[in-house]
Order: sequence, then C-alpha cells, then structure tokens
Amino acid sequence: MPDYYISQISHTDKTVIQGVTALLNAEGIRLDANLDYTCGMYDDEMNIIATGSCFGNTLRCLAVSSEHQGEGLMNQIISHLIEVQFERGNTHLFLYTKCSSAKFFGDLGFYEIARIDEQIVFMENRRTGFKNYLKKLEESSALQLQTLTKDTSANTATLQSDNALPDTSTADRKIAALVMNANPFTLGHQYLVEKAARENDLLHLFIVSEDASLVPFKVRKQLVMEGTAHLDNICYHDSGPYIISNATFPSYFQKDENAVIESHAMLDLTVFTEIAQTLGINRRYVGEEPTSLVTGIYNNIMSEKLPENGIECIIVPRKTDGKKAISASTVRQAIKDNDVDTLKKLVPESTLRYFESKEAKEVIERIRNSGNVIHY
Repeated sequence: MPDYYISQISHTDKTVIQGVTALLNAEGIRLDANLDYTCGMYDDEMNIIATGSCFGNTLRCLAVSSEHQGEGLMNQIISHLIEVQFERGNTHLFLYTKCSSAKFFGDLGFYEIARIDEQIVFMENRRTGFKNYLKKLEESSALQLQTLTKDTSANTATLQSDNALPDTSTADRKIAALVMNANPFTLGHQYLVEKAARENDLLHLFIVSEDASLVPFKVRKQLVMEGTAHLDNICYHDSGPYIISNATFPSYFQKDENAVIESHAMLDLTVFTEIAQTLGINRRYVGEEPTSLVTGIYNNIMSEKLPENGIECIIVPRKTDGKKAISASTVRQAIKDNDVDTLKKLVPESTLRYFESKEAKEVIERIRNSGNVIHY
C-alpha cells in the first residue's frame, strides 16, 4: 500500500480548504459551516485524497476520493479523528452519514440512534448510549415526581387545582413537553411554560444543554428554573446530545437551506418520539414565530408528523410586549445596547436580577462583543 500521511488543515489556508471542498463536492457533500478541526490525507504528490472533520463531539465531512475507495483510507481518517477527540476529552462521539454508508460506520464501531429514510442516519460510538439516556430520563422523572407528590400531598385541595399533580395511576393524564434554548429566558418563554403547565397534569421541560449560545448552558438552566419556580408540576431535563440544536445540526448532506431545516426537524422528531414513549408524553408545545423561516418549516413538519405518533402538537402564539412578539434576540440586542428600559419589559424579575448582578459581567461582555445577536 502506498505511504499516505494525515495532517491537520488550517481553516485559514484557503488553497488547501479549496482542495478539501472539491473532494467533498465530488462525493456529494458540502463543506459544513460548523467545523473546529479538519484533517486531510495526502498522496506522494501532495494531493488530498481523503478528509474528515470535527465539531464539538461530532465527526463530520468524511470523504475519500473515488479513485482510492476500497483502500481502507476512511478507517485511518476515523481513527485519527477519534484520537483527536479523545485528546480533547470527548469520548462519547456522534456522526451523521448517508443511509448508504451506515453499515460501513457500523463496522467501525458506531451504532444507529435514528434515521430519516433514504437521507441521514444519526450514529454514536456507544452501543447503549441512547438507551442509557432514556433510562436516565425515566429515573430522573421518577425522582422529581416523588418530590412533586410529597409537596402536594399535605394539602388534598391542592390536588384539584389546575397545576396539581394527579394520581400517578391515572392512565389518561395530559403529559406535555417543551424544548427550549432560552438564550436568555424571557417573558415569552415564561408565558409558554406557564400555559403548558396550566393545561397539563405534568410538563417535561427540556433545556438545550449544548454550549453553542451566547448565554452559557449553566446560566440558561438557572434562569429557566428560577423563572418557573412558582409552577409545581414541572420535571426539568438537560437535553443532552440527543435533542439536536439548529446550531450543531449538519448541513453538508442537503442541497439547500430548506432541506437542512426539514432534515433537522425529521431527525429531531424521530428521536423525540422515542423520548415521548419513554416518558408517556402525549403533547408537545412550541412557540409560534411568524418571522422565522426555520421555525415556520419546523412547526409545519411537527404539526404534521407528531400526531402520526400519537402526540398532539400545540403551536402557541407568541406573547407580545404590546407591539411585537417578545424574542430572545430582542433581549440580547437590548443587553448589547445597554438598553435597560427595554430589557425590563422583556424579561422576568429573576432574569433581570441576574443581568444586573456582577455574576453576569462576563456574559454581558460576550453579548456586547458579538457582531450579530439577532438570529432568525
């Protein structure tokens, strides 16, 4: 076998990146916008004949030149990327691949989590990773339910209120779910959570735990829990790596932005359906966002596909400040502009207290130094 070698590629090296892009394009793959490490395999004439990349704990943009397929080069690329990830401390790894390549990556130690027919397979390097995640959700919910039951058992009258937890043996309970990033937690988020909690016996609230936002996960979770502490029928969950955010979903298999959004929605719903079955969730709430192309497509797919799996999809009109819908983007802009008056109108007291505290200094600086805080 010829003596090929693998080397890291700098994303600022435009000439080499052009070579990577050409190789990917030849294999029907686009260069993903979210990459933090890229490597290339070179032949003895310094041509790139294979490539692979990482983003967070995912492997991406994997390709071998058609002239060299069958030589075992992808095995070497994967081994190299796994070594890089382990050096970073990432041992639980994920990848997205075409359905036609799933068996190949299965032979390399990756296991299927979910797939969209004839499009994308979502895989991980742990045989029981997703199963263990579902079990952890179930155990966490049981503990929180015990706490909720104790809190309400002292007053039987409370059990008749809208927000009370009913008898856990009741088969026809309304059990809802909400997934939110809360970057940061606003009055709009609070309104959505309050509505879902009021209209259901139990609400599972998933907070996106990927740190791809201007406000770190630890802070976002704190603000969500403080802003909903007055509600007594919520089970809180970190989303973990299985509820996929827009920020980290790969775009390199799809032909255009709409296809990316549709694939993301379909894959997310496939995973969510498994979660819903585990927790007995029969309703999912989402906020309406008329100005967002992403949310519009996502909500349309959700409202069509969730009922097919016995889950009601409830799209809630956005809370307004009297003029326009409250959004986290507007809140971030107010923070960036040091517009305290606007901020006070858009966030709960708990969020306002945080951003007025010394603790928030670093987050505020991050927002103010960001070029664009408005996301659509």
